[in-house]
Amino acid sequence: MKGGKSKTETKRADPKLAVNKKGAAAAKPARKPAKGKAAKDPNKPKRPASAFFIFMEEFRKQFNKENPENKAVSAVGKAAGAKWKSISDAEKAPYVAKAEKRKVEYMKNMRAYNNKQAEGPAAADEEESEKSISEVNDEDDGDDDGSDEDDDDDDDDDE
Repeated sequence: MKGGKSKTETKRADPKLAVNKKGAAAAKPARKPAKGKAAKDPNKPKRPASAFFIFMEEFRKQFNKENPENKAVSAVGKAAGAKWKSISDAEKAPYVAKAEKRKVEYMKNMRAYNNKQAEGPAAADEEESEKSISEVNDEDDGDDDGSDEDDDDDDDDDE
């Protein structure tokens, strides 16, 4: 062990690297939404479940009764996927019908939501535009300090 590195020293170096990687990832600031992206509206209707997910609701209950010791979500998903692929279109029909029914209800809710959104912001925009007009008029009235030179110069540039 004279002059050489011991095994414990080299083992310590690897965990430090792993810690640094994790620390660097954790040190990154939280992701901010893009500037142009609006915040999600909690009142917006959720998209309806597909036929497969409606099937999964029932299958999950059955699978958990048959396999109470199996708590892995991935096992349920894999089993459901295999079962969904193996059943015929006739057996899938009730799930497809439920999915269509939910989709129709969703579309109805979305139309109502979009109409409500169209009415709400439009009224707010009209109020703001009226304020803007009055503010502009106030500024024009308040600029009469005897120096009309700037106003005349702008008119000459347009011609």
